[in-house]
Amino acid sequence: MNNHIVSIGTANPGEGISQTQIGEFMKIAHGLDAVESRKLNFVYRQSGIKHRYSVLEDFKYDDPQKFSFFPKNHSLTPFPSTQQRMEVFRKNGFHLAKKAITRCLQKGMTYPTEITHLILVSCTGMFAPGLELQIIHEMGLKTDLERYSLHFMGCYAAFNAIKLADKICDSSPKAKVLIVSVELCTIHFQKDYTEDNLLANAIFGDGSAAALISKSKSGLGIAKYDSKLFKNGEEDMAWSIGNFGFEMKLSKYVPDLLQKGLEVIQSHLENYFQLSTLKNFAIHPGGRQILQKVEEAFGLDINQNFASHEVLRDFGNMSSATILFVLEKWLEEQTKSGNILAMGFGPGLTLETMLLEK
Repeated sequence: MNNHIVSIGTANPGEGISQTQIGEFMKIAHGLDAVESRKLNFVYRQSGIKHRYSVLEDFKYDDPQKFSFFPKNHSLTPFPSTQQRMEVFRKNGFHLAKKAITRCLQKGMTYPTEITHLILVSCTGMFAPGLELQIIHEMGLKTDLERYSLHFMGCYAAFNAIKLADKICDSSPKAKVLIVSVELCTIHFQKDYTEDNLLANAIFGDGSAAALISKSKSGLGIAKYDSKLFKNGEEDMAWSIGNFGFEMKLSKYVPDLLQKGLEVIQSHLENYFQLSTLKNFAIHPGGRQILQKVEEAFGLDINQNFASHEVLRDFGNMSSATILFVLEKWLEEQTKSGNILAMGFGPGLTLETMLLEK
């Protein structure tokens, strides 16, 4: 019997902020003139995103006097330090995680004391004693459970967490593993008007997701998985710690690099997953172009990848939490049958694939 993703719970902070509202904030923050403002409007209209969520309410406003985190001036000086941003993560991470965990355990009809292993995932914040300890103490998990943290791996990290949980359940058949992803991407906003920042600021949002994995007969069965690394993309997608938050390098060439990488390994994926027999896909919505390039590479229509488009539209890219939002939709989808091929991408350039039985 395969190990299964039994249930998934998700959560976002506050109310959704429209792309239009965020765009107006960006024009002020970047100090854009009329010409550059029109360029930004075009990028935001083409993003495939309707609204996103943030722990910072500042993104709702185009008047600096209404800001509560960033300085109340057009130049945003002094620009918040990495320390200040990590304090926001420390203060907000647990409350968001608690909502996702509560929903996950309720759906999985599991008590907190039944959890045997905890895997925390984040690439947008860290501290010690960490968020996983807050979860254990505040939510009544057993203090002798095994815990692991996966930090700074990027958008594909949830795949690694699921693989780790799968191996844990293989070695301990009675294990109940809780994966918790918490990503507050928007606290790392960068004001320098560069191409990388323009793209990153246009797609990332905040969210948390929790997944329960055990040796069960219900949910999404974990059948097999694969990982590939493409060195020629390491300069186009990267994530580093700067003095003013974490800094994203996100080249406009990433979708094309990804498509070329998929073309190189398409025969391998066909042989390993029997691609031609699959109808359902859960592609990490790293951006509208990424979804389009992957769909072109495999000859998919949007309906086969519907959940990814819906998550991108409603939440944007929430880094590692995003694929769990997508899989939550597949778990609850009642009209479509058949196995699902999930795909995630991240710094490296890394491609993770996983076959799930529905």
